[in-house]
Amino acid sequence: MQIHVVQPNETIQQIAYAYGTTVEDLVTANELENQKNLVIGQALVIPILGCFYTVRAGDSLWLIGQKFRIPYQKIAQINRIPINQPLQIGMNLYIPSRKKRLGVFNAYVQPTGDTVSESLENDVRKAAPYLTYLAPASFKAKRDGSLSMPPLGAIPAIAKANQNILMMVITNQEGDQFSDELGRIILNDTEVQNRLIENIISTAKKNGFGDIHIDFEFLRPADREAYGEFLRKLKQIVSKEGLTLSTALAPKTSATQKGQWYEAHDYRMHGEIADFVVIMTYEWGYTGGPPMPVSPIGPVREVLEYALTEIPSEKILMGQNLYGYDWTLPFVKGESRAKSISPQQAILLAEKYGVDIQYDEKEQAPFFDYVDEENKEHKVWFEDARSIQAKFNLLKELNLRGMSYWKLGISFPQNWLLLQDNFEIVKG
Repeated sequence: MQIHVVQPNETIQQIAYAYGTTVEDLVTANELENQKNLVIGQALVIPILGCFYTVRAGDSLWLIGQKFRIPYQKIAQINRIPINQPLQIGMNLYIPSRKKRLGVFNAYVQPTGDTVSESLENDVRKAAPYLTYLAPASFKAKRDGSLSMPPLGAIPAIAKANQNILMMVITNQEGDQFSDELGRIILNDTEVQNRLIENIISTAKKNGFGDIHIDFEFLRPADREAYGEFLRKLKQIVSKEGLTLSTALAPKTSATQKGQWYEAHDYRMHGEIADFVVIMTYEWGYTGGPPMPVSPIGPVREVLEYALTEIPSEKILMGQNLYGYDWTLPFVKGESRAKSISPQQAILLAEKYGVDIQYDEKEQAPFFDYVDEENKEHKVWFEDARSIQAKFNLLKELNLRGMSYWKLGISFPQNWLLLQDNFEIVKG
């Protein structure tokens, strides 16, 4: 696959011709709603075998080979140039398809209301071929040890048809908020805890779940050890039933990080007990915070590099957002609320207001600014093909187990094309 960034005055026809593909294939791959109005700075995925690389200052065949993990001699041979020939800046080299590595991929799906909407089921069907796990969110634990079950609709049938392992997401949420008091009860009241575990196992077996996924957040720091004991007990029972256990972890950069979202999450303990973990490396930019990328590459790397000091790499799934945010400016702490948007919606927004999409190389994230009909300024940060490829590169560099997406129902076609291009997806 090739990532192409639209330049001024380029047309879809010119781009298709340049890469030896068709307009129809480009429109289909990128789900373009208006092929006549490409946005300057818009990233397109070109559905071709291999890709082209434009030589930059300081490049050599050896360095390019290292970048793409291909022997430099092979690059020279395919491009019919001598191994020792100096490369000219701006020269285009064809890079053959890379050998794919195995990867494990999960996606959460969060139905709202009492049913799974037809549109959400359709989105799940589209994504399921690219997934190892499919995770309906969430089964909410209650103070008496019972469970509140989300609607599942056709999700189990879709998972079965695509060899996805169903992940049963258990949370300590009351309403839409994580509750430290609910967590305290579950982790310290043996009777409630035993009843909850019985309900988890019976519900999992009845509905065909293969993994039990504990996502307890905003716990009291005092419950750190109690959380570990609960997971040890649950792991023993889960294993006897032939199921696996996974957990979700807040993005920490040290074992002593302060804050109620972090202190009860002991990375080393979870790494020892769970079969694998999801580290939620997103929400630096969030709906109630100031404008910034949702998952900037630097902070994501910092969290994962710390995690590797506590948890084996083969147990770590990198968390990845499928969404961005649109902030109305000026941002006022405690008052401003950003609107969640999909990557496709972001592109349409840039087109509507006639603004170019820019790319922050340091953060590895696209953004743009616009002024709406009421003369209000906006800042948009989102994801595109370049930003997701940067995350895939980091995943491979750190030799992680795979990636976990929050959440399905958000249109980002380039992600799935690049995922398939980079990885051989493990199936259940």
